[in-house]
Amino acid sequence: MDAPLAIRAAGLTKCFGNVVALDGIHLDVPQGQIHGLVGPNGAGKTTLLGLLLGLAAADSGRLEILGTPVARALAAPEGVAGFVDGPGLYPSLTARQNLAALAALHGDDARTSGIDDALDQVGLTDVADDRANGFSLGMRQRLGLAAALLARPRLLVLDEPANGLDPAGTRHVHRVLTRLAAEGTSVVLSSHRMDDLEALCSEVTILATGRVVFSGPLGKLAAENRELDYRLRTSDPQAACRLATDTAGIHVDDDAGARDAQVLVVRALVPALDELVARLINAGIAVRELAPVVSPLEAAFLALIEPQETDR
Repeated sequence: MDAPLAIRAAGLTKCFGNVVALDGIHLDVPQGQIHGLVGPNGAGKTTLLGLLLGLAAADSGRLEILGTPVARALAAPEGVAGFVDGPGLYPSLTARQNLAALAALHGDDARTSGIDDALDQVGLTDVADDRANGFSLGMRQRLGLAAALLARPRLLVLDEPANGLDPAGTRHVHRVLTRLAAEGTSVVLSSHRMDDLEALCSEVTILATGRVVFSGPLGKLAAENRELDYRLRTSDPQAACRLATDTAGIHVDDDAGARDAQVLVVRALVPALDELVARLINAGIAVRELAPVVSPLEAAFLALIEPQETDR
């Protein structure tokens, strides 16, 4: 049975003067899913996130969030939290005071009691009493996430939440988002970091010039992509190169061998790559590394937006 939808959007259009920011957007996000939103600058991602957060209203189309149709009047839908273009913080206040001010603004005792827990979840307990104006970009992003968590959202909308994060901060954010999704919270995550999307998202939507050019599972996106380049390191590079050259559907990058004789770069679809690996093993050649030069998601993303950019 299909999961209930946290977001159901059909034909969303938004214009700013003569600029069409969104052009007939369709988007379905099931409950408990982390859904990635990607696209080049100017694709319409920020505008779409703003509609989900109630910061703007669509000119036309239908939008339903958490089972409730969104009215034209601007208002944050109940059960939705997040930020666009970075979190809004009071720089002269500490992390704890920022969250306390937010809780007081909503008059919510439950939010006040959850301040310490929210800070702990995003890894800011040790700097809870430091002023926000001394925070790094990554720390401000984590504090913004903590502010969103105070609302105990059923839909979390985040714009570049990993921006400026170090590895420890990234691990904290990934852990929080994964747990929330497991508990049934839906997350819409906009990011230019393909590694974050691949680690977190079960489905992605790619926007280009205000339109959806792909929406679906990551596996389907990679499968529909054209040939990819792979780095291949083996116990016998010369023999591996001969086998690769003789395998149908495999194209060897001769320039890569000139740069590093131990690494072979081949271009292939997955079935041809599988055939090459089988032939290497049968020949007694150990495969020590096999990885895409560019991740399948990034390659597919570039392949999908290149025609759009060419038309401009």
